[in-house]
Amino acid sequence: MAIARGAGTEIIRSALFEDVNDTQAQLILGVQHHIYTVLSVIMMCKVRNASELGNLRIIGYDSQGGTTAQTISICEMSLAAGETFVWNDKFSFNGYEPVNFTGPLSTVAEQDAIADQGNTGTFPTGSQYLSFHTGGSSTTYDVTCTYIDQNNS
Repeated sequence: MAIARGAGTEIIRSALFEDVNDTQAQLILGVQHHIYTVLSVIMMCKVRNASELGNLRIIGYDSQGGTTAQTISICEMSLAAGETFVWNDKFSFNGYEPVNFTGPLSTVAEQDAIADQGNTGTFPTGSQYLSFHTGGSSTTYDVTCTYIDQNNS
């Protein structure tokens, strides 16, 4: 049976990533008029160079600076090889950026612009996404991401 993906749907999804290193893995690719609620991200360190960290972050709009495509850090970890970290604090983010405004966020109209996701760029411009990477190629993680995708288009 096919999964319904049209307007008004809510789908639980998961994505699996093996051997993620300094090449950024895009865990969730944002789509305009979607809201993503991250349920958990499981990060298992397979190999680690002592100076390299794992990084979970959102690439998106900075409402403080009024700036597009900024790196918003969620967490940074220093696990030993064989250790696992489970991020299970739920958080949500929009699939797309707002029409640009001069930061910081200070009006209801600007707050509504964030919710409206009105940027007209094409991926990756305008899209917000959740990503994971390490500080170098000699550190690798396996990553599992589970989330809810709400389609409000």
